[in-house]
Amino acid sequence: MSDIAVWAPLATCVQLQTASGERLAMRSDAGWWHDSSHYRGEYLFIVDGVALPDPRSAHQPAGVPGPSATLDHGAFVWSDGAWRGFPLDDAVIYEIHVPTFSDAGTFDGAIDHLDHLVDLGVTAVEVMPVATFPGTRGWGYDGVLIFAPHHAFGGPDGLKRFVDAAHRRGLAVVLDVVYNHFGPSGNHLGQFGPYFTDKYRTPWGEAVNLDDGASNEVRGFFIANAVQWIRDYHIDGLRLDAVHALHDESAIPFLEQLAAAVHAIGTLADRDVWVIAESDLNDPRLVDDVAVGGLGLDAAWSDDFHHAVHVVLADDRSGYYSDFGSLADLAKALERVFVFDGIFSPLRNRDHGRPVGDLPRHHFIGFTQNHDQIGNRAVGERLAHLIGFRRAQIAAALLLTAPFVPLLFQGEEWASSSPFQYMTDHADADLAEAIRRGRSKEFAAFGWDPGELPDPQDVTTLDRSRLLWDELDGSRHAEMLDWYRSLLRLRRAEPDLRGDSPEATCTQFDEEGRWMVVVRGSFEVIFSLAAMPVVVPLSRSSREIVLSNDRDRVVLADDGVELLPDGVVVLCRTPG
Repeated sequence: MSDIAVWAPLATCVQLQTASGERLAMRSDAGWWHDSSHYRGEYLFIVDGVALPDPRSAHQPAGVPGPSATLDHGAFVWSDGAWRGFPLDDAVIYEIHVPTFSDAGTFDGAIDHLDHLVDLGVTAVEVMPVATFPGTRGWGYDGVLIFAPHHAFGGPDGLKRFVDAAHRRGLAVVLDVVYNHFGPSGNHLGQFGPYFTDKYRTPWGEAVNLDDGASNEVRGFFIANAVQWIRDYHIDGLRLDAVHALHDESAIPFLEQLAAAVHAIGTLADRDVWVIAESDLNDPRLVDDVAVGGLGLDAAWSDDFHHAVHVVLADDRSGYYSDFGSLADLAKALERVFVFDGIFSPLRNRDHGRPVGDLPRHHFIGFTQNHDQIGNRAVGERLAHLIGFRRAQIAAALLLTAPFVPLLFQGEEWASSSPFQYMTDHADADLAEAIRRGRSKEFAAFGWDPGELPDPQDVTTLDRSRLLWDELDGSRHAEMLDWYRSLLRLRRAEPDLRGDSPEATCTQFDEEGRWMVVVRGSFEVIFSLAAMPVVVPLSRSSREIVLSNDRDRVVLADDGVELLPDGVVVLCRTPG
């Protein structure tokens, strides 16, 4: 365990205040302040007379307002010494929100449901942000002490127990981290040093300082955080929130530097580790090799696939969905990843994106639901709530046979009845009211009634959003769960359904007839949105039905397959 130190180049005096109230002098060296007393326990920094928690606090036992605490990572006994992880192209990712994933709302409570994920066919768990944020409940994207796992979830040891338990079951763990902004309450970084710059603006105010004066230390702060999760918590991958808000004009971009550091610590630990970006730039350079001008990340989320599926199945063209709407868009997303790959976007009133080219498709994460696309709706409706059971089955079939690395959101596999709603726990009443007003304004673009919005501050918003695990015994929920299990089993067994080369996917569709065929090697995924039964024409080769949401009523003929409204079938071409 190293001595306590803090970077505070703007301070004239920094002291270490111990749990007993004693103030210890700290030595200044090139902007860093060091404690040489080897103190262990709870503490605060006194920065020019102001008591503040440690920006690199490893543990906040009482949350944001409380003192920091030293932590001996070597004291935890791991059981995953043989764990080596696996390549990202073998992953099926399942996103969870700790407070609503279990009744307990903790890391230990989440462990109780890991066997369900193994049985489902999931191979990796993605955990929404756990860095310490104000209050006890929330989404985690307003974190302010990013090195400390949230105390209300179980703190550092709780997270380690969760990761260790996941590894014992063969599950990798991805952690969602937020480096593009800090929460509006409890963020004291600006009192320590130039962590922010007014060169750029973001939706959250000043941008993080990645290329202005003193940015070397700021970049080092975030890279140290990323390395901590891999080294000290045995995390297998990081999902970087909204990297398009990381403004950086450096010759060696921060994201390239970060990915290199994460991959290096993974190599040192002899484990596969991943760096995954969320970005709305549609820029494949994020995941291309550094040698050819890329940034070297492992994967990026693909919003275009989600939007194309959503609009086709839900006929919803509100807000940012207005750019989508045709089966041609969905076909392009499946074949070429980005719908907007350098073409004109009416929503943006400019050209948007860049072609993906020959990049293997496992560099892109596909999903039909996630925390944003559910929780940023007015009342947090899941896809099955919006489009019905049968169309939700179509969405699952498209996702789990697609060339991308698939991501599921907690509960979608059984069409959970629980919504997923935005929640906060701010003590500042004015801030809470500002958030309510901001969300009402944001939703106006979608034509949603602000009067329908649940109050993010109300604890019942959390209660409504919690998964109801006893639903799995219900016949309709069990049917959807079996559908997901069957699709995942098929994907795991058939290399054609994991093929991720540009040539591994092709489509046929009829906009007027409202049907589509997705060809994946020897398999065909066919669905119809027509109001009446329709015959989808196929070549005259032999086929067998592998899966269908109308198995007993699908008619295979020489000239095609007859589907009922909202029917989907997976066929396999056979010799003969």
